Amino acid sequence: MKYNIRGDKILVTDSIKEYIIEKLNKLNKYFEKPEEISSNVLIKVKGYEQTIEVTIPTSNFTIRNEESAEDLYAAIDKVADKIERQIRKNKTKINKIEKNAAKKMNLVFEDIPSEEESKVVRRKELNTKPMDEEEAILQMEMLGHDFFIYKDRDTNCVCILYKRKDNNYGLIETK
Repeated sequence: MKYNIRGDKILVTDSIKEYIIEKLNKLNKYFEKPEEISSNVLIKVKGYEQTIEVTIPTSNFTIRNEESAEDLYAAIDKVADKIERQIRKNKTKINKIEKNAAKKMNLVFEDIPSEEESKVVRRKELNTKPMDEEEAILQMEMLGHDFFIYKDRDTNCVCILYKRKDNNYGLIETK
């Protein structure tokens, strides 16, 4: 795997790079041709919190995870473990959804007992009324939800408002 490692408000030393590469190289066994895959690693610092964000775009899907800790090396360990669990847990879904994707991944390894398969347990019908972002934020806060779907008053597009880990908001607009 090729690595694009960069830091935001932190100098990425050779020892940090080597540690990241060592940990993420363990994921190579899940890809048929790991030399063709590039991973993007971003290290950020905010106060005492150090965050590592790893994004691995493949031709069929994108694997992404983020982890924070006071110790950068602990965050690196956690994010590598989470990505590996993510791949292992979703291997059957990947096989079902995209037969071509399964060919690009080496998914022949022993099955680990996993939790019960996730499934849709509830469906809701939603009537979206036109509103602006501020009203949508207020509605979301009043409901106590992490996300809110609404129709934008100006563009008439369906929008998804969500609360981010940093307590700011994100907005997804459909076309």
